[in-house]
Amino acid sequence: MITVGCAGFPVPATRYFKEFSFVEVQETHVSLPGPGTIRRWRREAPDGFRFALLGPREVGQEGFRDGKVIETALKSIEAIAEELEARTAVFVTPPEFAPTKANKAVVKEFLSGVKSRFDRVVFEPSAGWDADECDDLTKDVGAIAARDPLVHGLSKLPVAYYRLHGPAGHKSRYEDPAIERLGEIARGAKHTDATYVFTNVDMFADAKRFKKALKL
Repeated sequence: MITVGCAGFPVPATRYFKEFSFVEVQETHVSLPGPGTIRRWRREAPDGFRFALLGPREVGQEGFRDGKVIETALKSIEAIAEELEARTAVFVTPPEFAPTKANKAVVKEFLSGVKSRFDRVVFEPSAGWDADECDDLTKDVGAIAARDPLVHGLSKLPVAYYRLHGPAGHKSRYEDPAIERLGEIARGAKHTDATYVFTNVDMFADAKRFKKALKL
């Protein structure tokens, strides 16, 4: 199964819901969406629509180490997850979080603990982390390591989560050859379940072209 979506709503939600069946909510990373917004999303979303939540930035700022700050942050998105019936949480590392032995151990412990709160837990490392090493680290605790398939190739695991940040960063768009290449990669994958999330400035248009390339 292949799922395609965007990081947040790049267009009004009512329009987005007509094109995609999945979204990764970004508001949960910095400031929480209001109760009215959450209820509206739930009300307007079609049957079968799935929400994922981007984890609070405090988690990365605290270095994934247990404490009151992280516990409060996790509780805040648990309530939203319940409202939206969101079963996936995505946690990203800040750029300065290096792949040291100590940090890898802390991340592994954090992911293991947070698995009890969400059905699917995704960890996206910052630059400098080895993508295949991250697969091994997350697999051990039943989590998923996110990667960019155009940069790091395919994950070898049955369930994959791909985040596409743009060929030259957030403000760049994917040209047709890149979308075609991404389509070839996706068609050649052996996953039982793969999610592709576009996070760049032209995410809505790029994700639509990717869906077209896959005939979804």
